[in-house]
Amino acid sequence: PRKIAWVQCVGSRDEKVGKPYCSSICCMYAAKEAVIAREHAPDVEPTIFFMDIRTFSKDFDKYIERAEKEYGVRFIRSRVSRIDELENGNLSIVYELEDGSIKREEFELVVLSVGMEPTSFNKDISERVGIELDQFGFAKHHPYFPTRTTKEGVFAAGSFVGPKDVPETVTEASAAACAATILISAERGKLVAPPEKFPEIDVCGEPVRIGVFICHCGINIGGVVNVKEVVEYAKTLPYVFYAEDNLYTCSQDTQARITNIIKEKGLTRVVVASCTPRTHEPLFQQTLKRAGLNPYLFEMANIRDQDSWVHREEPQKATEKAKDQVRMAVAKAAKLQPLYPTEVDVTKAAVVLGGGVAGMVAALRLAEQGIDTYIVEKEGTLGGHSRKIFYSLQGKDYQTQQMLNEIIEEVSHHPKITVLMNSTLESVEGFVGNYESTIKIDNKEEVKIKNGVFIVATGATEYIPQKGEYGFELDKRVITQTELERAIFERKLALKGNETICMIQCVGSRNDEHPYCSRICCQKAVKNALLLKNIYPELNIFVFYREIRTYGFSELDYTEARKKGVLFIRYEHGNKPVVESKNGKLILRAYDFLLKKELEFEPELIVLSTGVVPDRENNERIAQMLKVPLNEDGFFLEAHMKLRPVDFATDGVYLCGMAHFPKRIDEAIVQAEAAVARAMIILSKDKLESPATVATVNEMTCVGCGMCVDICPYQAITLVEKRVGGRMKTIANVIPTLCKGCGACTASCRSNSIDLQGFDNKEILEQVLSGVWE
Repeated sequence: PRKIAWVQCVGSRDEKVGKPYCSSICCMYAAKEAVIAREHAPDVEPTIFFMDIRTFSKDFDKYIERAEKEYGVRFIRSRVSRIDELENGNLSIVYELEDGSIKREEFELVVLSVGMEPTSFNKDISERVGIELDQFGFAKHHPYFPTRTTKEGVFAAGSFVGPKDVPETVTEASAAACAATILISAERGKLVAPPEKFPEIDVCGEPVRIGVFICHCGINIGGVVNVKEVVEYAKTLPYVFYAEDNLYTCSQDTQARITNIIKEKGLTRVVVASCTPRTHEPLFQQTLKRAGLNPYLFEMANIRDQDSWVHREEPQKATEKAKDQVRMAVAKAAKLQPLYPTEVDVTKAAVVLGGGVAGMVAALRLAEQGIDTYIVEKEGTLGGHSRKIFYSLQGKDYQTQQMLNEIIEEVSHHPKITVLMNSTLESVEGFVGNYESTIKIDNKEEVKIKNGVFIVATGATEYIPQKGEYGFELDKRVITQTELERAIFERKLALKGNETICMIQCVGSRNDEHPYCSRICCQKAVKNALLLKNIYPELNIFVFYREIRTYGFSELDYTEARKKGVLFIRYEHGNKPVVESKNGKLILRAYDFLLKKELEFEPELIVLSTGVVPDRENNERIAQMLKVPLNEDGFFLEAHMKLRPVDFATDGVYLCGMAHFPKRIDEAIVQAEAAVARAMIILSKDKLESPATVATVNEMTCVGCGMCVDICPYQAITLVEKRVGGRMKTIANVIPTLCKGCGACTASCRSNSIDLQGFDNKEILEQVLSGVWE
């Protein structure tokens, strides 16, 4: 099919079928499928019919922009009323645009973006373990602690709790694990069985016999690279005694097959050409261990990310490149030697940067497992941004401040928690499991703390509108949603009950300066509109929006607001509402797509839904000290959006709360508990294995140029002053527990003073240059 249509909100946001909630993920998976369709078949014309594009997570808006501009995906804001089959076998879609006009268009294929619903198993499991379900059949949970069910000791995660995407699901899984392990932490280690040991074959002095396994990865690689041809080429390479292709080399049955082949063929080295070693290298190393080989006798060629994915349009050249990559991997494997990791002690203490809700919850969960925890808070009070929040859609009858005060009370009196107010992290030395942190208090006193891990929970700040932006600071009747919520809570609103209030969305978000969606602003507007309507039912409330992003069950509140008379009027980014003062009156003008004309309002109050912005200066300072990255917007960048959403690439440092990205309180709490679960993987151990493949420095030849320091992606190399050969000199120093053995330093070293343990780079280079591997 060439013309393909995606129809959104099928079985979601639909009261008639009993699914009034938003399924959260459909917009993104439709966009992803449309993009992938274009990548596989460039002549495809993809069209997505939608009501609101709900791309509310990190970098999701950027993905939609790429889909539209780079891949030509057409987005049509509409309501689809019917789909008819035509005589030619094609499908006709009848849809209504937002101006009320009816259109009809023909497509060859229609994809329904179906929502999520609970399975029948939910009811069965709830009855078995004695927990309650909500009105839709998902697990009923605490409004601020989503993994807590209605029964103590039973925790829930993922789509059993409600519709959500993969990053949130993975995060909740870790949070549930954290909650469960706290209850049984006193028994930790008592029933642990030692890992199964496999006798290792001594390959020293044995002939090099390499086995090569090349993966189709479904169509990810096999759809571009001629895998069979690469296998035949691999068989011609020196030292290769066996080569084959696999549909999925990482599958359990193929792993078992590789184990058997290693034993049958007497292989002493293994090369796998497939996807990224970042995610799969440990899996294949374990396979070698089971077969009796040292796990460091393994080499991997990434012919997916570095070949098939970037050369889709040139399959023949991609095949030749795959051969090059396999040849290089075999050349390296021929020189690999067995390596053995070393062990270091673990300091069972943690430093939590930030004393907001996420930081405090993280500290509590660590302390509840017996870990000495230090909260480093730059302000003079705990609570962070949550001090400005008084209500939430998740807990209407459970005031946020009450929950916040309870957490502060627990933190302040826990014997395992030390709170350092008006404090900043000044410097960090050491490595994962063995850090030494210098904390400056009140800009004077310095305290040194030994800790095993860090949790970054530094939060973010509310965007403050510029003077004159929508009349802000020029007229006292123009306020922010935060100011409105405080006024409602403190009962300081002087309203008669029949006034007009206008709310403007996306103030400080989704613009050139802050191109991301701040995720919480739509829900904040709906929440405050409902609070006002409950107090003053006759108020005229207008919400001017670009997209309404009330994902998940917050869609129910959006529906309730509309039923109570709150009117939502959409505007385009290039045609924002205009606010001015005239003869003592506030005037707001905005274009209405339905009426096809500009409307004029005279509100008594204009409320700006302001976004969330990172503290760039503080984030950059911390990122540099902890050797962790930021994204281009200034938020901290996790190791992997889906697989490791609260980890950094740097081991021993974890992430939670709005330091990661804007989020609700319940989402920040889940992330905090997930970060603790990940941190406890290190803190629960007495010893930590350091990687065996690390760079080593020839101190005699090193000239201390610092090139390796600049290029190391893991910041595992520093320059030190050391006495060498009877004189002091500046040389490179490798921190073994940080080094990942990537080889960047060996390639950049001007004096050829750095090698990776396990093989000799210079010998391989000489052989390549001499033509051995041509």
